Amino acid sequence: MNKAKLIKRFKEVRDFSLEISSFLSDEDHQIQSMENASPVKWHLAHTTWFFETLILVAFDDSYKLFNAMMNSLYNSYYNSLGKLFPRSKRGLVTKPTLKEIIRYRKYVDEKALAFFEKTPLEGRLKYLLLLGLNHEQQHQELMLTDIKHGLFFNPLYPSLNISAVKVPEEQKPPNRQSSNRQSSGWLSVDEGVYHVGAEPDEDFYYDNEGPKHKVYLNSFKIADQVVTNGEYLAFMEKGGYDDALLWLSEGWDYLKKTKRKHPLYWVKQDNEWHQYTLSGLKKINPSDCLSHVNYYEASAYANWLGCRLPTEAEWEVAAKKTLSGDDPSDLEGNFAEKKTWQPHLEDSFQFFGNAWEWTSSAYSPYPGFKAEAGAVGEYNGKFMCNQYVLKGGSCATPKSHIRASYRNFFSAPSEWQFTSIRLCKVE
Repeated sequence: MNKAKLIKRFKEVRDFSLEISSFLSDEDHQIQSMENASPVKWHLAHTTWFFETLILVAFDDSYKLFNAMMNSLYNSYYNSLGKLFPRSKRGLVTKPTLKEIIRYRKYVDEKALAFFEKTPLEGRLKYLLLLGLNHEQQHQELMLTDIKHGLFFNPLYPSLNISAVKVPEEQKPPNRQSSNRQSSGWLSVDEGVYHVGAEPDEDFYYDNEGPKHKVYLNSFKIADQVVTNGEYLAFMEKGGYDDALLWLSEGWDYLKKTKRKHPLYWVKQDNEWHQYTLSGLKKINPSDCLSHVNYYEASAYANWLGCRLPTEAEWEVAAKKTLSGDDPSDLEGNFAEKKTWQPHLEDSFQFFGNAWEWTSSAYSPYPGFKAEAGAVGEYNGKFMCNQYVLKGGSCATPKSHIRASYRNFFSAPSEWQFTSIRLCKVE
């Protein structure tokens, strides 16, 4: 990626964050519904802080800070870069105002573009710029999932600017669909040695995606699509949430504590199931992609059908078989740019977009993994504990952000992200 393309991408990524922001009221920007979610206003400021701190302050001797307080307010988890403001209290920071945050973004963008024009974008600087762009794309997804979680608690079930969000039309289930997942389509993968992980010559990948290495896999079958709402509803109606034998011990404890009997955002009205979406409350479409289930629910559902969740290596190997290369950017999947911001199955063999897919793999380092030097070394490695890997991206993930080697990770109870289930079984 040459200098002109890097600058163009910088503008596009920064503009898309503001486009998402434009669908919200000023009040919407302030919501923080739980500790794991952050106000949209915070996301806008934090991504700006990243470029200011790790690029402008580090590389441009002439740069002057917009406001020194931004470091303590909008640093997220970089302990090596200063004191952190408590994550759980981000929603209490009403000042700086949204208008001031927008001015902050404009100031940093102008300074960054002027610096990029006069500076060779190569080596460490290029890497950090690409890291910052991918980092902001992660936060674009979080902007959508965090605001969805916040708006869900409003009994009016409000939508974003409905003229901006493209609501998918309801589709009839394809002929290959079945209420019994075991008779639906499967892809077969032969036993053998495979390569997984990022290609060394890629323009960018996160440190946790490498090094590329060999894995041995026994033969297996993997479902040609994710589980649908209708298929999961059958699990619910047949007592899936009441059968302790299906659940991990920790998952069963979670059910007893939360009294959960259905996925997050499912609401029963007039004896019919509805689902909260960013375009408001909608009737459940049985043929569409299930979303917002946690690892416990994914594992229990797989057990119910005598199946299992794929490992991350199995998922990656199978997904690559559906691509011409390692890059899904040429696919017409349901990604953030479509602005449906709701999972919507379009065809089979769709491993990318719609919803992140749980794997059974613990998030741990690959053989030979080495964290990046400096503060960015805190980005991934230090979270390799008590998390599971998810693959594939979602309807809130920018298409240029995802790769077959991409390793997302969340703890088992996490469900506010667009998360789904793809089944796997022995060949």
